[in-house]
Amino acid sequence: MGFGDLKSPGGLKVLNDFLSDRSYIEGFVPSQADVAVFEAISAPPSADLCHALRWYSHIRSYADQKTGLPGVKKPLGQYGPVGVADTTSSSSPAAAKDDEDDDIDLFGSDDEEDSEEAAKLKEQRLAEYNAKKSKKPALIAKSSILLDVKPWDDETDMVKLEECVRSIQMDGLVWGQSKLVPVGYGIKKLQINCVVEDDKVGTDILEEQITAFEDYVQSMDAELAVRFSFENKQKLPLVFSPQSKHIDS
Repeated sequence: MGFGDLKSPGGLKVLNDFLSDRSYIEGFVPSQADVAVFEAISAPPSADLCHALRWYSHIRSYADQKTGLPGVKKPLGQYGPVGVADTTSSSSPAAAKDDEDDDIDLFGSDDEEDSEEAAKLKEQRLAEYNAKKSKKPALIAKSSILLDVKPWDDETDMVKLEECVRSIQMDGLVWGQSKLVPVGYGIKKLQINCVVEDDKVGTDILEEQITAFEDYVQSMDAELAVRFSFENKQKLPLVFSPQSKHIDS
């Protein structure tokens, strides 16, 4: 498994093809698998690699929260399509920076612990470690939401409907993949994924702006949401009550 050399156009092409029917490297939410592949890429993919560029821009929005994403980071050779070997050279600067924490020895050697000097050294290193940790930015809670956008009838231009939905831009909102799902009588609904920062974007705001395109949109439902709790690194499911499309805490 692998993507070839992710620092080359060929490797990015393999990544683009791999992401043509996926939102993430593994599973349905951002994880350490995405972080590992992202950090191996030296520059954003070109515009013609639309799937890879969409994924790259989305994962880049987690730059300050990458350590809180679920999963365990594995070697690049354990991701990607079968039959393609990983040939990406060297580790990324970001990965090297993370390794700096491991270089801080909080306890010293056994010989040092027998002396007063070793005790002072431990205190100094512990203070440096805590000071470095305290400078890290606060983590931001985000939710992955799946929206169902329903048209008026089978004559509604679904391409234009999706363009209208994606034209909604705001701080804390990133659009993901979408597909058309049959609902009956020749009518199809737009099912589209988005990731939002909980403190900035809610389903009520999304519903208000999406249903404002009343020439195309009949209604909108939030069918599924997953919240990332970055403090304990767990994914917490969100429940939508039948009477409301707001997220219940």
